[in-house]
Parts: sequence; structure tokens; C-alpha cells
Amino acid sequence: MLIGNYVRCFQSEWLKKKRSLGSWLIVVGALFTPTIIVVARMLHRGKLPALYAASDFWTSYWRSSWESMAIFFLPMAAILVTSLIVQIEYRNNAWKQVNTLPLSLTTIYFSKLAVVLVLMAEFFILFDVAVYVSAMVPATLLGNVSYPRAHLPPRDFVADAGRYWVASLPIVVAQYVLSLRFRSFLVPVGVGFMTWVAALAALSWKDGYILPYIYTMLAYLRDDPKTRITLPASQLNAWAIGYALCFTLAGYLLFVNKRQKG
Repeated sequence: MLIGNYVRCFQSEWLKKKRSLGSWLIVVGALFTPTIIVVARMLHRGKLPALYAASDFWTSYWRSSWESMAIFFLPMAAILVTSLIVQIEYRNNAWKQVNTLPLSLTTIYFSKLAVVLVLMAEFFILFDVAVYVSAMVPATLLGNVSYPRAHLPPRDFVADAGRYWVASLPIVVAQYVLSLRFRSFLVPVGVGFMTWVAALAALSWKDGYILPYIYTMLAYLRDDPKTRITLPASQLNAWAIGYALCFTLAGYLLFVNKRQKG
């Protein structure tokens, strides 16, 4: 019975997202960087034959694709998408209708959170596909560019995407809690952007890993000698998951004990 209620509530929340810009933001955000890379490489096509013949083509292409994504677009997408999804109820004054449904607050809270997490997983899947397609475009359109000779490591790419998804969890859950707490869309977005800027500044601090919005950046920069934070990937994942769980519990307690929901 509980599982059935949760599934139905999740389906309902999933349908609601069609009325939000969050779904479009997922698509645009996932395709933006690969599109820019394609345009840039087509404009500098003279260098492409050597690049596509390199033995480390896929590793290099994958890392260059993630540079702006991990540091800039992924945190922004997590902040904006989460806030937009939660704002559906506030924008339509629908919290009263939601609270009259024969559903527990626990079901409502976790079904909404699950929708955001699935949307972020969709973001990574679209991005992975877009990176592959963007690599194939020059080889398809330009006669002097051959298809990459390097072996495509799909397992490594999927593992990397999963690592970035875990790294984004503290941002997603923190924004979810803030968005449920404050009616104004600008408050959670403003707090999210300020915390993200603080995380950027903390990259040169050896204890910067204590900031919850920093893990997508560290997932990319962990091997960079200029980064003073030298925690292994397993510990970074543990910190990210720990923050996400703490934020989830704190948000749940705030939600169920809030006198006026919406």
C-alpha cells in the first residue's frame, strides 16, 4: 500500500514537471557544452586530423567536455532545476490541494525529491550521449577527419558520470530544502549561487572540501596539482553522500513540522 502510494505520487509529480522550465533546462544544459565544442572545433578544423588520430582522443575529449560542465554548468543546473521544480506548487498556489491528498507528508517529501534526482540523472545521460554525438560530427561532415582510432571506454565514462551525479547530490538536496522552506524563488537561487561562489574561492584552501557545493569541482580537479585539496575520490564521495543524507533528514524534519506548508 505504501509503495503503491509512493509510486502514484511520484508519477503525479513527474507529470507536474511538464509545466516547469526545469525539464527544458535539463535538455539545454546537457546539450550546451557539446554544441559549443562542436562549433569551436569546426571553426578550427585544421587541427582536427591530428586530434582524431591521437591514441588518447576519447580521454582528452571527455575531460575537455567536463571542464566547464563540472565547474560551472552542473552546479547552476542543480540550483535552478531543483528550485524550479519545487516552485510549481508555490507558483500555482497548489500546496493546499497537495496537503488535502490522502498521502503522508513523508510520501510527498520524498516523491518530489526523487523527481529532481531522476531529472539530474537524465541530465547526465543526455550529456554523455551529446558528447559522443559531438565527437562524431566533424568525422562525419569533414572528409579529411577520420573517425577516432582510440578505443571508446564506455564503462569509464559511465563511472565518471555516476561520480559527478554523487558529487551533485549535496547541491540538489540543499536547494530542495531551501526551496521548500522559502516561498520566494529568488531566496534559494540566491543562496545557492552565493554558496557556489564561495566554493569556487575555497578551491585554493586545503580544507575546502568541507563546503557542500564544491564536490562537482573537485571531481574534475582532483588530479590537478594546482588544487590544494588532496582527498582521494572515495572520501570525496563519502563527504558528498554524508552531506546529502544530513540535508535530506534536516529538510524532512523541517517539512513535516512546518505549520503552514505553502
